[in-house]
Amino acid sequence: MDIRTPRPADPAARERLTEALVATGREDRTAFRALYSLTSAKLFGVILRICNDRQAAEEVLSDVYLTIWKRAGAYEPGRASPISWLATIARNRAIDWRRSAARTPSTPLDEAPDIADDRPSAIDTIVADESARQLHLCLDALDDKQRVAIRAAFFDGLTYAELAERQAVPLGTMNSWVRRGLLGLKECLNDAA
Repeated sequence: MDIRTPRPADPAARERLTEALVATGREDRTAFRALYSLTSAKLFGVILRICNDRQAAEEVLSDVYLTIWKRAGAYEPGRASPISWLATIARNRAIDWRRSAARTPSTPLDEAPDIADDRPSAIDTIVADESARQLHLCLDALDDKQRVAIRAAFFDGLTYAELAERQAVPLGTMNSWVRRGLLGLKECLNDAA
């Protein structure tokens, strides 16, 4: 496809634009790039006149081409010229932006109130995740009896007496398992640090 900018009176240019739009409807990325090259300047001009804000116009233009990519398959060459069809999408998106901007007036950043974010910072979350991962690795390294006793006591909230009864061992034995397991955990976690 020839990627020169079409002139409205040029039937060959209109044909190239129609072909690019129809091919874009078949999800042809090369045709979509050609369509963008052929029309982006014109559509940007339409949008900029309505938005009257260059940055907003650039954002709206991106949205317009996303819409074109999704809807190009609905274009019917006999019903409208390709540039009219594209300009209508651009115009409607720009008007939508304009209406939205009118409903939500923006406050300058220095006038915006400070809002505390009580969520943990990303670094705190990473450190906590790493600590939890290391704890589970160290728990997995313990003897089975010690690991089961510590998990039940500290994660499930069972008392040592309940654990001893559940495992059918004397309370002193359960205390010993938990104490040795905690010492093993402490040593493992210290080694990891």
